[in-house]
Amino acid sequence: MPERTPTPLEGLLVLDLSRVLAGPYCTMMLADLGAQVLKVEIPGRGDDTRQWGPPFAGGEAAYYLCVNRGKKSITLNLKSEEGREIVRRLAERADVLVENFYPGTMDEWGIGYEALRARNPRLIYCAITGYGQTGPYRDRPGYDFIIQAQGGIMSITGPVEGPPMKVGLAIVDVTAGMYATIAILAALWERERSGEGQYIDIALLDSHVAWLINVGSNYLVSGERPKRYGNAHPNIVPYEPFPTSDGWIAVGVGNDRQWRDLCAVAGWDDLAQDPRFATNPLRVQNRDILIPILQERFRARCAREWEEFLLAANIPCAPIQYIDEVFSDPQVLERGMVVELPHPTAGRIRVAGSPLKLSRTPVRLEEPPPLLGQHTEEILRTFLGYTGDEIDRLREQGVI
Repeated sequence: MPERTPTPLEGLLVLDLSRVLAGPYCTMMLADLGAQVLKVEIPGRGDDTRQWGPPFAGGEAAYYLCVNRGKKSITLNLKSEEGREIVRRLAERADVLVENFYPGTMDEWGIGYEALRARNPRLIYCAITGYGQTGPYRDRPGYDFIIQAQGGIMSITGPVEGPPMKVGLAIVDVTAGMYATIAILAALWERERSGEGQYIDIALLDSHVAWLINVGSNYLVSGERPKRYGNAHPNIVPYEPFPTSDGWIAVGVGNDRQWRDLCAVAGWDDLAQDPRFATNPLRVQNRDILIPILQERFRARCAREWEEFLLAANIPCAPIQYIDEVFSDPQVLERGMVVELPHPTAGRIRVAGSPLKLSRTPVRLEEPPPLLGQHTEEILRTFLGYTGDEIDRLREQGVI
């Protein structure tokens, strides 16, 4: 049998007290990289996303399945003192703790950062909230949709003359989870030098503001409120989808050479020679003239035909695909972005793969999302030395 390749975070223990999306996405990334993640859930109910369906597979919602692979589930009643003591004892052994309760909740329960740090100075404690641990909005509830509204993305998304529009998935939660992962990895590296853990404060609103990138910078430089451009780009033209004879194709002309190449491959000599469109700043300035012309001309061929022409000229483009087409795309399949995992109640389930490709210590996706409390007894026995009788007592008392 070939030697098992080690994973990047092998030996790392993560205590996951988060639920729904931002926190579980963060801890799933750590699990993909080889960390052992203990997911703490409410007895009898578990993570809210377990019921966020249909669709369901084997009694589990697809939403829950998408962000919880590779973890072990333990049920603990954190409103009981004995349940909280189990968290303290697990935190003594953990490298990382992730939680997304309202600010102050963990402190009220006696399992906040200062209390746990006193027992484990090496603990890296990451709190993910809507607005962070400070500021006038600290105590507000913060859902992804609400932060999309408050953080500005909805004001620049949607048709030019239409209503504000949210992104089609919980982009704020996902990116906050990514930022949390980056911060945790940075804190782990710093701990190698100092020997000490630290507190990480991740806010959904902070995360959103950080990725406003060029649109935010446009405002900070010009002082002008950014507008909605629908599917167009505020700074590059043409850079949007165009209707074809049988669908849509997205075309990204990022520089003047690509503009000339587009005109050449399409036979649009008149546009190539038109001084109004000679440079990107001029095309941005004259977009209202240029775009209708392009929309009409792109209708002359089908999307796949345009794709063939444009790629031959090395112009970035792609037909707009539906989700079923994405998960059957040969590039997506070749890159291992669809993975099958065995599941105790659903048989084999398909999940999205990991985008992290490491040559020497690759990620391993082998364990499915756990059933509620599936590993409670195993965790209590293995990590804390509980006996069968003690576990039965905890179950009778509603602690687990």
